[in-house]
Amino acid sequence: MCGIAGWVDFDHDARQERDTALAMTRAMALRGPDDEGLWVDQHVALGHRRLAVIDVARGGQPMTAAPDNIGSVLVYSGEVYNFRELRADLAACGQRFRTDSDTEVVLHGYERWGRHSMSNFIRRLNGMYAFAVWDPRTEELYLVRDRLGIKPLFYYPLASGLLFGSEPKAILANPRAAAVIDIEGLLAIVSRVRRPGQAPFRGLREVRPGHYLQVGRDGVEEHRYWGFEARPHVDDVRTTVTRVRELLEDIVTRQLISEVPRCILLSGGLDSSSITALAQWALDQQGNSERVRSFAVDFAGYTENFTADIARDTPDRPFVHAVAEHVRCDHRDITLSAAELTDPGLRAAVVRAWDLPYNRGDTDTSLYLLCEAVRRHSTVALSGEAADELFAGYRWFFDPAAIRAETFPWMVTTALGAPDALLRPNLAKCLEDYVADAYRDALVEVPHLPGEDPSEYRMRQISYLHLTRFLPQLLDRKDRMSMAHGLEVRVPFCDHRLIEYVFNVTWKLKTFDGREKSLLRAATRDLLPVSVVQRRKSPYPATQDAAYDQQLRNQLGQLLADSDAPALALLDLTAAQSAAQGPLPGVEPRIERVLLEGAVRLNTWLQMYGVDLVGV
Repeated sequence: MCGIAGWVDFDHDARQERDTALAMTRAMALRGPDDEGLWVDQHVALGHRRLAVIDVARGGQPMTAAPDNIGSVLVYSGEVYNFRELRADLAACGQRFRTDSDTEVVLHGYERWGRHSMSNFIRRLNGMYAFAVWDPRTEELYLVRDRLGIKPLFYYPLASGLLFGSEPKAILANPRAAAVIDIEGLLAIVSRVRRPGQAPFRGLREVRPGHYLQVGRDGVEEHRYWGFEARPHVDDVRTTVTRVRELLEDIVTRQLISEVPRCILLSGGLDSSSITALAQWALDQQGNSERVRSFAVDFAGYTENFTADIARDTPDRPFVHAVAEHVRCDHRDITLSAAELTDPGLRAAVVRAWDLPYNRGDTDTSLYLLCEAVRRHSTVALSGEAADELFAGYRWFFDPAAIRAETFPWMVTTALGAPDALLRPNLAKCLEDYVADAYRDALVEVPHLPGEDPSEYRMRQISYLHLTRFLPQLLDRKDRMSMAHGLEVRVPFCDHRLIEYVFNVTWKLKTFDGREKSLLRAATRDLLPVSVVQRRKSPYPATQDAAYDQQLRNQLGQLLADSDAPALALLDLTAAQSAAQGPLPGVEPRIERVLLEGAVRLNTWLQMYGVDLVGV
């Protein structure tokens, strides 16, 4: 895992801009603490920050295919899990290698296959990746992002080229870009609806998942090489469960490849517990005596004083420990306090990692601290993102009101549906319209089968919405909070083979036992404690400490007392004053925490980035 940055400009000499290119690269130093590289030619600059995982000694970048600059040049972030098979294919064609890295496989793969058919070349890759290839023979730059958008890749079009980077901060380090937010950008931030390709800063874009850009003298062309397709599912329950298990075994085995210490982020839920058990199974199959290392986040007094709510029935710790004992892994709990979670310095670090005030309450800050602690022991971690979206794990998948609603299902019954409670009333109305438009746009994209049953198609729509509009938020958060500490997080449930297969399983079969995640439970139950197999879905933990709520109210009160606070221009001051003085009537504590944190985080971001609000 790494950070990439650079630009192509056909009207300027990039060789005169080395300092700017270096500043863009160094803006992402935390993503790649192990090495730094820069390659500059007349019209292009490519920068790289490296987190060394495979071929630690020789895998430096930017990497050139030929020493005389006749061949292509690559900067690459991520992992290609089938690089060994691709390397063998290339070797059979006569290719020789200087390193054992997957980076060189991607580079020579482009040279062998990509110059003839870029899409067919990318489709050979199994992994999470974002990379840039400069081909000096055609003077073209290719920007490529993986199928699910696991790894980030932003770009900023210019009159005669573009800037690009793994994070907005790399692009903003170039004076050609500016931190400007208009009404559309603000709504993108507070709505928690990620529209593919959209990035809140004005002028900034994301390479869409499953797409690549081709940048040349004639401009920028966008190409799609992968997308969701509707296909008939003909397998019965037993065959489907068996296929899911086969895929998971192969996926986890591949994603354990690493030359540096690895671990699992374990919550005690079905998703992460399955990965933990499968990882230990894979090591045992290889005759490896290593015990899987696992980490879990916890809060001081959380288990002892836990109170069930609409989102969580049980605390995580008993289930985490049950898995650790069952699998016999090397486990550690990371215990946090309310004071840590509300520390202004921590909030600033989270905002800086994200470049934006995206907000899921204390789950962002606790994840940041968890990744910080994990990085002291491991460089690579496996995590359970995408299982809920793919296997129907969220409770609103089974809520008739959410299924019928003409909006995103997660906005009907959760804290994510009330992001506007402290905003100015006119902004709240704009937000309502923005979400409605985003929902309609998403539905148009959903593939369908001829004659598909309406109820089955509705559940296909809901699955698609989660995988393309909800999951990207979680992947983005996991990437930023982990890479801020140089921790590479791999997400096995995002393997495109698994996604393609399960996306087309009928809803009736996907819930054959009447519960959430029927297929995943059936496919892994033999590896897990009974208590975990039977456990109901519980989201990533959030503190229940009343001291946390009070500290947030105090910080909101301080914001409101500061006449220079930039967030005042966006807030409903009457509602904000009520929230600062005490619990909001009729608002659940978990929702109120998100609202309070959102207002304070928004102010932190506006101050830190010197954001220019235009037309808001």
